Amino acid sequence: MNVPILYEDNHLLFVEKPVNIPVQEDQSKDKDLLTYLKEDIKIRYQKPGNVYLGLVHRLDRPVGGVMVFAKTSKAASRLSDAIRRNAIQKTYLAIVRGQPKKNRDTLVDYLVKDRRKNKVTVVPSDEKNAKKSVLDYELIGTKKELSLLSIRLQTGRPHQIRVQFATRQCPLYGDQKYGKEVNQPGQQIALWSHSLTIEHPTKKEEIIIHSDPPQDYPWNLWQEW
Repeated sequence: MNVPILYEDNHLLFVEKPVNIPVQEDQSKDKDLLTYLKEDIKIRYQKPGNVYLGLVHRLDRPVGGVMVFAKTSKAASRLSDAIRRNAIQKTYLAIVRGQPKKNRDTLVDYLVKDRRKNKVTVVPSDEKNAKKSVLDYELIGTKKELSLLSIRLQTGRPHQIRVQFATRQCPLYGDQKYGKEVNQPGQQIALWSHSLTIEHPTKKEEIIIHSDPPQDYPWNLWQEW
């Protein structure tokens, strides 16, 4: 597993998550990112015993890009609190099929997750367990009936970006779960965690870490990021 380290200090570890790697152990029992990083820290720093590494947010298995982990319990607590307060800015790049009706907009939906099927649906706001889901997007460009979007999450719901655009007839390129009618098996979903902006848990300084998508199709249609 090749996992580039984007930034590291005593409290934080920013990495570029590879695509199709689970963030933590799941039913597949495939090697997961959290276990790999703990083993890597143990080797690099020759640490005895168990290594602490706090998982404070997640990316879907097929999605790659920047993630932050906490190397101390203090950092984990403060990052988790920042996420609850929506004080961490997450920006994604996504390539969707078609073109959104507006070049920029705020999308608001209420989502419910079926954990048994691992699938999320849009529901009325008064439905039980419905969670308000909000994102802002901006169209960067359109080529070959595909559109490149910059997306800022206001909420971090499971599959949020994928569901909100699929329900607007703009499913993500390669998304087999929410766009199987227009995507082919084997296509890699075009969703990338592009940047994270956080306040350092001890230094109180702003940190902005970026990760660019791979130069594969359809990402290589654009160079604008």
